[in-house]
Amino acid sequence: MKTCWKSLPPFRQIGDNLMKKYYRARAVSVRSTPQLGPRDTNSFPRKSRKMHLVLLKGRTVLKKPPKKSDLVYLQLSPNYCERDLAAGSLGTFGRSCNRTSRGIDGCDMMCCGRGYNTHQYMKTFQCRCKFHWCCKVECETCNERTEEYTCK
Repeated sequence: MKTCWKSLPPFRQIGDNLMKKYYRARAVSVRSTPQLGPRDTNSFPRKSRKMHLVLLKGRTVLKKPPKKSDLVYLQLSPNYCERDLAAGSLGTFGRSCNRTSRGIDGCDMMCCGRGYNTHQYMKTFQCRCKFHWCCKVECETCNERTEEYTCK
């Protein structure tokens, strides 16, 4: 007896392939070509338009269409580093970032290469709290020098 089933590749492999396609994505433009529509005995011949995608290289249109497996885009993504209210982006100026992180919350990535400012301040908070019987909590006030990082 033989059993067969379909399976997907590991999720990491799928993600890596999508990332490769993303970096190789090509700009396209929608073009229409006139075609004669079906003839109707009661009307004049109509023209219908068939839409298709053409690859762009700069402002030049390439003759070959994209492959079905290609990742394509019609317009560039907004630059979320800069303020653009029309695109709904407030930019990253003044946003808090993590100086030591290499992830998306890290200053290197979040500040888009513009650098970051370091702000030092004293933080006051309650510490060494003790519960006294009955019904009273006493705390000391502690101060701590803290640094915060914000995008330039």
